[in-house]
Amino acid sequence: MPAARRYWVETLGCPKNQVDSDKVEGGLLADGYVRAAGPEDADLVVVNTCAFIDAARQESVDTVLALADAKADDARLVVTGCMAERYGGELAAALPEADLVAGFGVPVTITLGRKGVGVGAGAGVGAAADVAKLDLLNLPRPASSAPWAYVKVAEGCDRLCGFCAIPSFRGKQRSRTDAAILAEVDALQAVEIVLVAQDLASYGKDQGRAGAIVGLVDAVAQRVPRVRLLYLYPSDLSDALIDAVGATGVPYFDLSLQHVSKPLLRRMRRWGDGDRFLGRIDDIRSRFPEAAFRSNFIVGYPGETEADHDQLLAFVQEAQLDWCGFFSYSKEDGTYAADLDGEVPAGLVRDRLAELTELQDGITARRRQDLIGTTVEVLVDRPGVGRTHREAPEIDGVVRVPVELAVGRFAKVLVTDAEGPDLDAEVA
Repeated sequence: MPAARRYWVETLGCPKNQVDSDKVEGGLLADGYVRAAGPEDADLVVVNTCAFIDAARQESVDTVLALADAKADDARLVVTGCMAERYGGELAAALPEADLVAGFGVPVTITLGRKGVGVGAGAGVGAAADVAKLDLLNLPRPASSAPWAYVKVAEGCDRLCGFCAIPSFRGKQRSRTDAAILAEVDALQAVEIVLVAQDLASYGKDQGRAGAIVGLVDAVAQRVPRVRLLYLYPSDLSDALIDAVGATGVPYFDLSLQHVSKPLLRRMRRWGDGDRFLGRIDDIRSRFPEAAFRSNFIVGYPGETEADHDQLLAFVQEAQLDWCGFFSYSKEDGTYAADLDGEVPAGLVRDRLAELTELQDGITARRRQDLIGTTVEVLVDRPGVGRTHREAPEIDGVVRVPVELAVGRFAKVLVTDAEGPDLDAEVA
């Protein structure tokens, strides 16, 4: 009996990419593959790339080249994900090391034969450096190997933010049905489900079901002990959605703010301003005092003035968010911002990033120190490591707990110390 074919999937980028990788794995397992111990042992190596900013693209290319060197000579290398979708044939020509470049589009199945990597479902057979399409949104995936799992509820985005190229290669929003999502939740057998999408709060709008995210959150919460939401656009953070999130017992609000200067936000083609954001945050805290907040901000967007930067500093100080990410603006071809004037010098961007990061690091550390002496409930992710409702998996800090606590179970622990973003705790 011939040995089973082995695969290795390398994932780069955001949690949405991890979901796509899980679905690629589900297809490969259904086709009889088994997971390899490492890329050097695999018959098929898949790289799921990220194309959000320059640094992510460079990391993706470097990873492809590294795995091309690491894999066995007769193993096949497939490049998929956002770079494959965005650059297609251009990427295939630039990476002859890849046997196949497969973006997202129509359903296909990756197969491996003696002549190379094949692509089924009517897309033809792929030769070296071929280009194909993968539609992973509703494909099955294996049960989660961790107590938590990401679930992507929609693909694409209908917004036209000035800095973002995602709609140009992921397309318009395509929401899944509640039934398909809930079936996946059940199959994953996870204790915590993290709902993700490019524009999560808009789930269902493209189907004429505005506000459907509220019912979905309620339905998922009936199936699993923990539900968490990532990537909420502030204008769609309705009272009903806030109440639904709070009712799950995981009052964690990941708000996509990007900046607080009203003129700069309009230049970004974004809604809101610092005062509106602060008002909403204060309102949520009044309803759910234990609420945790995360956001991301772009630094150095074309036209950002010193006054804009000062506004952002003041907002960060006043908002006292638990977690913040700051990213330098990346010029993306084909976006509205690519042709804007007012480029901010790179050195100034670095200075502004450093100032904001130093401020937020201090805020995060103090908020963590405030938890010392309190009793919290953690979900144990792996031996010695847990998370409360305040920490999203793979993104925020963790709670270091006694190793004897059972993985996949909840436990009450007493916080004894804080070190930067992480906490130490003992059994309460």
